[in-house]
Amino acid sequence: MKVAVLAVDGVFDSGISAVLDVLHTAHALRRRVAGTPPPAFDIRTVGVRRRVRTGLGHRIDTEPVAVAEDADLLVVPALMERRPELLVETVASAAYRPVRRILADSRGRDTPLATACTGTFLLAEAGVLDGLRATTSWWLAPLFRERYRGVTVEETRMVVRSGGVTTAGAAFGHLDLALSVVGARSPALADLVRRYLIVDDRASQAAYAIPSALAHHDPLVAAFEQWARARLADPAPIADAARDLGVSERTLQRAVARTLGRTPVGLVQDLRVEQAEHLLRTTELPLAAVARRVGYESPGPLRALLRRRRGEP
Repeated sequence: MKVAVLAVDGVFDSGISAVLDVLHTAHALRRRVAGTPPPAFDIRTVGVRRRVRTGLGHRIDTEPVAVAEDADLLVVPALMERRPELLVETVASAAYRPVRRILADSRGRDTPLATACTGTFLLAEAGVLDGLRATTSWWLAPLFRERYRGVTVEETRMVVRSGGVTTAGAAFGHLDLALSVVGARSPALADLVRRYLIVDDRASQAAYAIPSALAHHDPLVAAFEQWARARLADPAPIADAARDLGVSERTLQRAVARTLGRTPVGLVQDLRVEQAEHLLRTTELPLAAVARRVGYESPGPLRALLRRRRGEP
């Protein structure tokens, strides 16, 4: 399997390293898999220039991007841009026009693509995610959803495959991304690599998300988040929230859906689960008592929400 890893100026150091480490480890361990060994990995680091600088200033030597034209997969590690207000400006800039063209051309050749974290913005800006499902860093999801209306965002997922494109979550989601690439060829090899590198199986980003950080993307959603947080132990009907905030219930529902991709009730559930997890970590309260403190009469519904947040069946 020929995998081309596209290194661009400003690439996230640990992102590209994680991808290369996992793929090279898979290649080295493939003969330890019982039975017929999985196919070898031919891993190439390519770029628009022969030498690029990472986000931390390290230099990476690359092969010409033409090497990727017959690749079985093109992986695009994230950019090291942590400021949301500059991320879109960066991926849309003239400096990254050659990269966007490479992505569009690769998509035109039906080359499978893979990326993680802020790299999803680069793919979306190139138009290759239109009509597809994708994930990204949970804390960037509101911005992504707002700018790229043609992409269905599933930010609670760690890895999403859709239409020949694989996307993964926040920065260290590069590990999950690379392991999914290996697992597509050999689940047994992916499991072996996971054990050697000590990487947990993480199906969901939901356990890491901070609801207040997401809500603050929109003033009305932020106000609703504060309103709901103050009433976690109460039924707190959404109609009451809308009235207290001076908007219609429909306006509130639209704002939450536009920003977070969920309903107001879904946000309240997230807040309750977040508080429940805090209480379970920091107190000796039994689950039933914690459930009552966050608005549930019995622990059953809370237990189900906790499992879902952790990505458990």
